[in-house]
Amino acid sequence: MAQADGKESNANEGGTVVPGPFASVGSRLRAAREAQGRSVKDLAHATRITARHIEAIENGDYAVLPGRPYALGFARSYARAVGLDDKEIVEAVRRELEVRAPRPEPRVIHQFEVGDPAKTPSRLVSWLALLLVGAIVVMGLVFWRSYYWPAAELPPLVGAEASASAAGAAVALAPAPVAAPATSPVIFTALEDGVWVKFSDATGKQLLQRQLAKGESWTLPADVQGPVLWTGRPDALAITVGGRGVPRLAEKEGIVKNVPVDGASLLARPAPAAAPVASPAAPAAAAPAPQSSTVAG
Repeated sequence: MAQADGKESNANEGGTVVPGPFASVGSRLRAAREAQGRSVKDLAHATRITARHIEAIENGDYAVLPGRPYALGFARSYARAVGLDDKEIVEAVRRELEVRAPRPEPRVIHQFEVGDPAKTPSRLVSWLALLLVGAIVVMGLVFWRSYYWPAAELPPLVGAEASASAAGAAVALAPAPVAAPATSPVIFTALEDGVWVKFSDATGKQLLQRQLAKGESWTLPADVQGPVLWTGRPDALAITVGGRGVPRLAEKEGIVKNVPVDGASLLARPAPAAAPVASPAAPAAAAPAPQSSTVAG
């Protein structure tokens, strides 16, 4: 016979109404349970599904269930317990869920497309990016040059006033240079520890730059042209030319820079002025002898 709401149903010999293939999943499951003479409590004990959830499946009230996976899982267990095709029941439950709560449409991810003008950077943005990259490169070069580039010259070892006084004391009028053999070795010996020296030739090429230990000596190459010396301790350097001692470059500590140190220039340096010696006091002039007067008799 026909059932209300357009659902097809059949009646067996015992009068039990069996839903047709177009009936709801819940009604088909309930009819199978009642045909076996089992109560909701019996089925809950067999499937480990609460009676409240079994009634919700039979009534098609899937909102009571914890979620979509639970609805599919409970329906599968129910169908197996009452002898129905669990795969068919699960597909039917899935269709009912799709009708009641369709899945949201998949989110479209807009990827970059070269041919799409709306997704291509403008010319202004491209130029600004190039300018930014160029500025970063220039700043990196400036930093690298300022941090790693060697200094043009060494800082002064003493104050400006001491440098000026030492430079003034080093400049003196020298007499005509004394001829010296060109092959005479020029030797510098440190009288104290840690005497910094820098020797260069006439072209500015560095010959030696280091700190001499006390007693350490260095011989000037014989073939160097126009050698000069830069040091802050000219008073702590003993100099010999061909084994002959010459005056030191200064008598006290102070910077001397670009002082000629070839053999001829060193031999032409004046000897240090001797301390003035006080002359003995002149004897007092003898007092004139008193003149005797003659008395006429």
